[in-house]
Amino acid sequence: MALLSSIVADPSGSRPHQPLILVQSSTSQTCLPVLRSLIQPAKRPAQTLLLCFLYPPTSLIADCPNTSNGSLKVFDYTEQVPGYDGTHDSRDEILAIVRSVPPGSLHVIIDSVDTLATDLASNSQTYKFIRSLLSLITSRSQPSVLILHLLLCPLLPILTQTHLSPTLTHIIAHPPSLLTHLASSYHAPPPPAGPAEKFWTVFIPVSERIQESEALVYGREGSGTCSGGGPDLTEFVVELIVRGIAAEGRKRGIERTIEAWNGVGPDQLQKLDSLKSIWSRSKMPDERPLDTKQAVSFNLKLTPSQEKSRAQVPLPYAHEGQSTLSRV
Repeated sequence: MALLSSIVADPSGSRPHQPLILVQSSTSQTCLPVLRSLIQPAKRPAQTLLLCFLYPPTSLIADCPNTSNGSLKVFDYTEQVPGYDGTHDSRDEILAIVRSVPPGSLHVIIDSVDTLATDLASNSQTYKFIRSLLSLITSRSQPSVLILHLLLCPLLPILTQTHLSPTLTHIIAHPPSLLTHLASSYHAPPPPAGPAEKFWTVFIPVSERIQESEALVYGREGSGTCSGGGPDLTEFVVELIVRGIAAEGRKRGIERTIEAWNGVGPDQLQKLDSLKSIWSRSKMPDERPLDTKQAVSFNLKLTPSQEKSRAQVPLPYAHEGQSTLSRV
């Protein structure tokens, strides 16, 4: 099973256990379809708490009005805007809710860390709150997970540090046009169309230049809208960074992969219609060095007797290992 498929099917079932999952969108590519699947995975935990600070619950959950009666409970804070509804601070309330959940696996999901930080007007207070939440998650006897959705913000580098969580699953959405751009402009298609080492050497720095991705999507030749945001553009690319214990269990390792989202769920890159140009280019016959003997109109090949005669011709300045000493 591909890595993204296993995470989406059972977010708290990773081995080793990953109590923290970051889901990262950008202005050029949303990752909300992945977040929706994590909210309602195939293998449901005993309890899921969805904390909405930006997106209406109906935009994240299928059959939303009927979900709060079961294992999924939704807490809508979208209408609590600082400066308009008093000085309501939901942090203590949320921590109390998490503490009150009965024993069993638990998923706590925040739909927008950016909005939470804006409401609290403090990155340090937001980080402190997230750290308290994660502490409650990791203290539970059954595998539980904290899932945070965010855009690029000042908190992102802090949330990926090992002092918050030694293990981490980081899911990053990218527009398909980024891969076609790398394949055409840098000759660095993703594996298996090209060597993985060359692809990652080019992909990592280019993907971190946000303006370049925005130009590919919103520029003159771009689609004008990010994939996954509507019914017409559903495909996008997913970068996965998993930090944890290596297979041998002796040291911490980092695994980085690139996979696809086909609009419904995880898929292979080769199956995305938006990336067909990459695979068609990689299927072109290999270019072989030109054989100069095939490029002339007369025969340059030698017969066996000619080969033998040529081998017997003495070559000038050819020495057979004998050395001479000259005296001056």
